[in-house]
Amino acid sequence: QVQLVESGGGLVQPGGSLRLSCAASGIFFTIYNMGWYRQAPGKQRELVAVITSGGSTNYVDSVKGRFTISRDNTKKTVYLQMNSLKQEDTAVYYCNAARGLDEFWGQGTQVTVSS
Repeated sequence: QVQLVESGGGLVQPGGSLRLSCAASGIFFTIYNMGWYRQAPGKQRELVAVITSGGSTNYVDSVKGRFTISRDNTKKTVYLQMNSLKQEDTAVYYCNAARGLDEFWGQGTQVTVSS
């Protein structure tokens, strides 16, 4: 049974930082591309960052220079370090594992940026 469990969300002031974690089980983690998506109220889910099985990364323009995605294959965990947070980063953040037609999602973790 595949599980992706996110943690690390919460309330933070503008300019602050958070680190999200996503622990995977039930998949051969090393061969999956891992991504973070987010969905704000009334908006479509968007890809925030992705890290391939080979370690290449890509980011949506709005977070470049502020967010960093990384993975620890020994811990089967992917991280999203979020710095200089803005109110527009407020959303539910979802972890995603993808390989070919296989795709799995976590339950999401709320990030709220507010003063």
